[in-house]
Amino acid sequence: MLTLTQVKNKSAARLTGLLPVVAAAAERLTERTYKRGVPIVITQGLRTIAEQDKLYAQGRTTAGSIVTNAKGGYSYHNFGVAIDFALLSADGKEVYWDTKRDGNANKVADWAEVVDEAKRLGFAWGGDWTSFKDYPHFEMTFGLTTAQLRAGIRPTAAQIAAAMAHITKEDSYIVKAEDANDLIKRYLQPAWAACKQKGDAAGMQEAHRLANELRKASGQKEQ
Repeated sequence: MLTLTQVKNKSAARLTGLLPVVAAAAERLTERTYKRGVPIVITQGLRTIAEQDKLYAQGRTTAGSIVTNAKGGYSYHNFGVAIDFALLSADGKEVYWDTKRDGNANKVADWAEVVDEAKRLGFAWGGDWTSFKDYPHFEMTFGLTTAQLRAGIRPTAAQIAAAMAHITKEDSYIVKAEDANDLIKRYLQPAWAACKQKGDAAGMQEAHRLANELRKASGQKEQ
């Protein structure tokens, strides 16, 4: 069976270009599903506008089946806030999109186990859509539409800080001090600074509160 590091390495390239909090959530998803005996691979992360247009043409003006209803700029993949996944065999040689597969033989579909972990981490699932269900798809949109993203609107620092703390809190029982400090340095301190620059006192307070949650979860003193 592949080690966790080997499984994560198979997805590493697909995390490049994602919003950092989404990349962190995708990495944590890989870790959590592996612990459940369900190795996965991230098959898609950031997708360029050109790549999206090419995908949209499939089944319409080019060969193949229709796989998306989104033109370039109309998919959350184009803005680094969405991922697609597939199941991996234990040896990593096979990839599956079988939603009924039970590779760990626990009488629960592996796909359902992945969806469960993804939702706990804050992802929305394409399988819940009312039309054109996209079962391999997870996204973290922060309440923004693709129209807003095309207009240059992005999640607020406070939203990103809250999402990052939630992802970490889900596994707070194994948070190490160095990991907590790294998350604070990379995500919460910049969020606090951005809020300060904007005069967003509430955002500053929230970032500070979330940083203290991480310190507390890793056995450190609050500041």
